[in-house]
Amino acid sequence: MAFVAIYTVGRLKHPNEHPASREFFEVGYEVIRQAAKTGHLIKEFSPNRVLFPEKAIKGDGSPILTLTVWKCLQSLYRFTYSGQHKQALRDRNKWFGSLQERQPNYVVWWTEKVTDVSWKEAFKRYDFYIQHGPDPFAFDFKHAFDEF
Repeated sequence: MAFVAIYTVGRLKHPNEHPASREFFEVGYEVIRQAAKTGHLIKEFSPNRVLFPEKAIKGDGSPILTLTVWKCLQSLYRFTYSGQHKQALRDRNKWFGSLQERQPNYVVWWTEKVTDVSWKEAFKRYDFYIQHGPDPFAFDFKHAFDEF
């Protein structure tokens, strides 16, 4: 059985202590709680103590990076575009600045084992997507590939 991993990238417009950023962190906490309640979220990776690539931290605003593993692409997609997460996507311009051209906000890939998912792997998949576009190795919802 294959699982699906998603790596997301954002850059806060304001310092962490700014009211808009605090609102983002509060909403984010609730969103991840809702994700856990679905029963489809397998694992959430902490960004604490992760050595991010220079390009991930270079620029204005604090980088916000997430990495999660889900039971299937359909459950991830359903969660992304419903409930509190859907509202957070609508509100993202309050919290996040634009990324550089050709930088996606996320990348998705299939994995046979949850233990194969790591921050290092996420950075590799994201870079691949930027350089080559959607491919079974790294893709987005608009250009999704099945697990085979």
